Amino acid sequence: MLSNLVLQDTINGIRNIAKCELTITDLDGKIVASTSNGASVNRSDVVSFVESQAESQEIQGGLYFKVFDDFQLEYIIVVSGADNASVIGKLAAFQIQNLLIAYKEHFDKDNFIKNLLLDNLLLVDVYNRAKRLHIATDVRRVVFILESEQSKDYSTLEAVKGLFSQYKNDFITAVDEKSIIIIKELQKGDGADELNDIAELVVRTLEQGDHGTVHVAYGNPVNEIKEISRSYKEARMALDIGRIFFENQYIIAYSQLGIGRLIYQLPIPLCKMFIKEIFTDKSPDDFDNETLATINKFFENSLNVSETSRQLYIHRNTLVYRLDKLQKSTGLDLRVFDDAITFKIALMVVKYMKYMETLEY
Repeated sequence: MLSNLVLQDTINGIRNIAKCELTITDLDGKIVASTSNGASVNRSDVVSFVESQAESQEIQGGLYFKVFDDFQLEYIIVVSGADNASVIGKLAAFQIQNLLIAYKEHFDKDNFIKNLLLDNLLLVDVYNRAKRLHIATDVRRVVFILESEQSKDYSTLEAVKGLFSQYKNDFITAVDEKSIIIIKELQKGDGADELNDIAELVVRTLEQGDHGTVHVAYGNPVNEIKEISRSYKEARMALDIGRIFFENQYIIAYSQLGIGRLIYQLPIPLCKMFIKEIFTDKSPDDFDNETLATINKFFENSLNVSETSRQLYIHRNTLVYRLDKLQKSTGLDLRVFDDAITFKIALMVVKYMKYMETLEY
């Protein structure tokens, strides 16, 4: 159903051109839009006209017209104060019928896209509905998910739609109040750099528009419409994993998740067992801040002792001492690749466990 504001704007435009008064009522005679502040329509006249077989009829100085949507009567238009009221009424009815068709088509597309993302359609229905809605099935697309402090704010959704308004084959929608989804049609040759540029444009535009801190995640490109749900699931996973392991990044791609993607799918009991087997009664995050900072910087520099000591502004021997001390307490020598991998995974597992604990409360 069209909003009253859309109906009001439509008949205001017609009045400005035709210099007459128009009123739109529902089937019970209640006025939903009018160009005259003092408009009054006899409800019994409307009901009588609705029940008649006529598509237009003159009643008490006004010319009444019916507006249908797929043979279903939706509105009554009353035109008065014009010599050519018959022509104006027919044009107004035609205009509103077209608006109803356009609205329904948009709603159907949005509903189709949402069900497509959530994997709620049979494969045969995907292609049949796409054909009926004139949506190409074999173009390359990717799904972006963005979250901001104001994602549920209608203005944020409109800002995103405005950003992609020139791209008629892109779809902007939302399946919940927390996030906005962009299904972007890609050009031939678009790769990781182009996808990251799109994400950066979204982040930059929304932050400049005072929509709060924005995080964007995206899945892998797909070539068929039936695969869009996979790209959506990848983007959703990237957004969730980004909160755990990439909290300082505003843009995260599914292809960048690395080992975090595996850890995210581990059951918590298995994680606890792993930590206990490696560290007995100790947890890798029980170390003091100085030790943790040393460990993280050592990993950042690919286990390079000289570069790590330089960036920490400490003597090389001081760093060696700290690493030896860590080896004595854990049995893991971070200068040995296998031990370093074990320790790195342990840190990520602990971070994952802590995050999952926050979701339980």
